[in-house]
Amino acid sequence: MTNRSRSFHVPDKPSLDGIEAKWADVWDESGVYHFDRTKNRNEIFSIDTPPPTVSGSLHIGHVFSYTHTDIIARFQRMQGRSVFYPMGWDDNGLPTERRVQNYYGVRCDPSIPYDPDFSPPAKPDPKRQVPVSRRNFIELCDRLTAEDEKVFEGIWRRLGLSVDWRYTYATIDDNSRAAAQRAFLRNLARGEAYMSEAPTLWDVTFRTAVAQAELEDRERQGAYHKVSFHRDDGEPVYIMTTRPELLPACVALVAHPDDERYQDLFGRSVRSPVFDVEVPVKAHHLADPEKGSGIAMICTFGDITDVTWWREFQLETRSVIGWDGRIVPTPPPGLDSEAGRAAYARLAGATVHTARERMVEMLRESGELIGEPESLTHPVKFYEKGDKPLEIVTTRQWYLSNGGRDAEVRDALLQRGRELTWYPQHMRTRYENWAEGLTGDWLISRQRFFGVPFPVWYPLDSEGEPRYDAPILPEEGTLPVDPSSEAAPGYSEGQRDVPGGFTGDSDVMDTWATSSLSPQIAGGWERDNDLFERVFPMDLRPQGQDIIRTWLFCTVVRSHFEHGGLPWNATAISGWILDPDRKKMSKSRGNVVTPIDLLERYSSDAIRYWAANGRLGTDTALDEGQMKVGRRLSIKILNASKFVLKVAGEETPSDPAAVREPLDRAMLAALSDAVADATASLREFEHTRALERVERFFWEFCDDYLELVKSRAYDTSSEAGASARSALLIALATLNRLFAPFLPFVADEVWSWWHDGSVHAEPWPDTAEFGAVHGDPAVLTAASEVLRGVRKAKSEAQLSMRAEVERAAVRGENVPDARAAESDIAAAGNVNDLSFEAVDGAELSVDVTLPETVG
Repeated sequence: MTNRSRSFHVPDKPSLDGIEAKWADVWDESGVYHFDRTKNRNEIFSIDTPPPTVSGSLHIGHVFSYTHTDIIARFQRMQGRSVFYPMGWDDNGLPTERRVQNYYGVRCDPSIPYDPDFSPPAKPDPKRQVPVSRRNFIELCDRLTAEDEKVFEGIWRRLGLSVDWRYTYATIDDNSRAAAQRAFLRNLARGEAYMSEAPTLWDVTFRTAVAQAELEDRERQGAYHKVSFHRDDGEPVYIMTTRPELLPACVALVAHPDDERYQDLFGRSVRSPVFDVEVPVKAHHLADPEKGSGIAMICTFGDITDVTWWREFQLETRSVIGWDGRIVPTPPPGLDSEAGRAAYARLAGATVHTARERMVEMLRESGELIGEPESLTHPVKFYEKGDKPLEIVTTRQWYLSNGGRDAEVRDALLQRGRELTWYPQHMRTRYENWAEGLTGDWLISRQRFFGVPFPVWYPLDSEGEPRYDAPILPEEGTLPVDPSSEAAPGYSEGQRDVPGGFTGDSDVMDTWATSSLSPQIAGGWERDNDLFERVFPMDLRPQGQDIIRTWLFCTVVRSHFEHGGLPWNATAISGWILDPDRKKMSKSRGNVVTPIDLLERYSSDAIRYWAANGRLGTDTALDEGQMKVGRRLSIKILNASKFVLKVAGEETPSDPAAVREPLDRAMLAALSDAVADATASLREFEHTRALERVERFFWEFCDDYLELVKSRAYDTSSEAGASARSALLIALATLNRLFAPFLPFVADEVWSWWHDGSVHAEPWPDTAEFGAVHGDPAVLTAASEVLRGVRKAKSEAQLSMRAEVERAAVRGENVPDARAAESDIAAAGNVNDLSFEAVDGAELSVDVTLPETVG
């Protein structure tokens, strides 16, 4: 730091009250966090900031992880980089739809015409939702997300995120839709995107396809049913199933090829109970001899393994579950007998649960249920946002290659993961496990409403059937488009959905298909080429560990195909927030804490202090005790800074050359070490270690150095006093900057008392600033230890810390270090006679003699 002319404006009673609103306004007006796009790429640090889902409220987990990012952004800015730190809002997709439905009491019905005068019910009833057109529904989504985004931005500003608010985006805005549609068209042109009619994981409540990355297992009660199939010689073959309602969908039985019990059955057929349908018996290594009776049904479709067997054996398709989760009315192919069709009629139209009960009843009636069902608890696949178990139905969907069915693509994506720098490194394993465990390509289409439409139309033949093999595609310059409301190129709207005309693709993209392009969207890909060249590939992707398999992996997939490389150089993975019972916080558990109350009670800097004490990749408990510590630290910084500035005065130079006393030089040498350690830690994204190091020095500075140097610092007539005052100002300026990334409000508040401008526009401290100081930190350490010994003696005698000490004898190996600060120790401890005795190998000790009148 160079010396500057200045005037001090130190408040009489420094306070945290109102500090956030004050500085949020100042930062906004001054543009201190504005990205300087005139800088070259090597002078820029760009961040692919996570766009939070705008579907309710932010929770303390968001505050936790976004604080980690902000610390790095502030550090890089003070390191001289122009920081590109945008903010996005993930506002399309199912979470927003659900919130809109409940908030306004409506539901989307695409068959209803648009009502330009529609107003939602004055008293919404989520249980009696009013049907509205798709366009009306999307308008309500836009309205509510705009309100939510304002609330979110207010919380981020209150937290002190140093975002450049000129660079914001929403995943449903025109730029995002154009980018997502452009990327899709290019994927399609290169053969990476394709349409396929195939078995699909399906959520029956939301009536939409679900991707593998959106699955979660939940333990559910079920039952094993022992059911008899029949050989042609009349002998029974027993299978155990948890899903007897799928008996009409059975297309084969399967057992392990080495299972001796079924060797004579492989290659033969058996007949199903109740429905009397002939099905073959197959051998496959995925069949588990230890599960149930060792032989199982292959149904279309009960689970993912059924799909695998169905594909490999090229079996028939007998689907019985519809999009609504009910048994379809028409019997499947192969169910030809009159008795079988009559049995099926008892199931038709029933929910899965009711169909199971009826099927069990029919098996009892036929005598083909052996014994009673055996209860069990087993994992069942759910959509992560759904309430009912997933089904597998055959649908036409869009897919994007992700290595699940192409070993060459998978190997390339694994290599991308190895090229990426991971903080912490072990998180790469999660990426690799996900990529290696994929069983299919990325299903990117959804049967929803509020999302990015697929930019595709289809010509209709003379019968009015879509020609999916001849899609009509728009020119990139016309994007974004909405095929549900815009006519296909070369057609008029009057030709929509009539023979010989066209129809628009009614699906929207999976929300990850847009979010996976966040670096391209934020960076102005194909929209602002100058910006894009300066920020892409980005330097950092910060995010949570739970979305490595979705957001991180999918973003790598898109960048690999479109740019032939990574979208960023490094990724920083935050841990989860745990409740006081050490359970992960989540909305489904009902243990989520929102941040507003905590921010108001403890201050934003205190909450940031708690967050900064959570290491990357490490789960951290919500700890209000640590927030209280952060508040005390913030107040201590205010008060200690006030003391330093009052003592030092405006005329004191902040010049290391003016620091001549051994104790002052020792303090600055210790501070230089702290700067070096904190800098090295932050460069490795070790924000917790950096904060610990800075905080440790600060408390030593306050508890030891300030007490030791206080008397001398008040002496305005000596060089020794001038040395102390210069050292105090140098330390304060350095500590202001060291705390700035962690406690930005307090740091700028103190800085403003004696500087113009913001501390956040200042350079990060450098050990070169202390180049003229050749001190030994051991002097401060030894002097502090002696002073503590004197204080301890006074405390044990129940004396004031200002009480006189008749004599203090210091012995030990480090006596020369302590002797260098003799006068400061004597003044701070009010010691009349201070003696030193060097003893090799002995620890430092202090023998204190109090006046005889004491006690």
